[in-house]
Amino acid sequence: MTANPQDFFAPFVAACHLAAHHGLVRFSSGNLSWRLPDGRVAISARGSWLANLAADQIALCDLDSGAHLDGPAPSVETWMHLAVMRARTDANAVLHFQSPYATVLACGDPPEAGYAVIPEVPLYIGPPATVPYITPGTIDLANAVAAAFQDNAPEHNLVVMRNHGMMVIGNDFNEAIQRAGFFELACQVIVQAELPANRLTEEHIQALRAYLQK
Repeated sequence: MTANPQDFFAPFVAACHLAAHHGLVRFSSGNLSWRLPDGRVAISARGSWLANLAADQIALCDLDSGAHLDGPAPSVETWMHLAVMRARTDANAVLHFQSPYATVLACGDPPEAGYAVIPEVPLYIGPPATVPYITPGTIDLANAVAAAFQDNAPEHNLVVMRNHGMMVIGNDFNEAIQRAGFFELACQVIVQAELPANRLTEEHIQALRAYLQK
């Protein structure tokens, strides 16, 4: 860490503000974590508002043991963040968010036809996983979400927690926030569509991927 924590945590603080700017979190809902190269994890403080989070509202925890190392009390969802990072080595940024339309769908039955109403869902997110409602902040929820992310058939980059919210991962802050934003857009289309929204077919999705790989 540099001598000035504010400089060191500047990308984390900016990412928190960006997530709030795009309506992914409100007030004290949602939390963000960041894998550091030395085995520590930075995570937003318990009860903090991501919209105006400051460097002194960031806690440091040990990835392996979960021990609180420095800073204020970490988010009550810390165990879930750490479990996800242990399950997915590509998860350098983990965001728990509760954007409006995605949360509407999280409080009902998952859409039978899936979420692929726009190309960005299969392209940037992939098929989301869903876990049942489990008491927030518990080890049981942490283990269930981590297991869902680790399910590689197919691999999931976003998990819907029934009656709770969503968890999304990214290699960096921008990837995690973009995935969350595109998922919210897809959920808005599904909720607001006057008629049942058409989904992309598997043929459409494969053609899209093949074109982009060129």
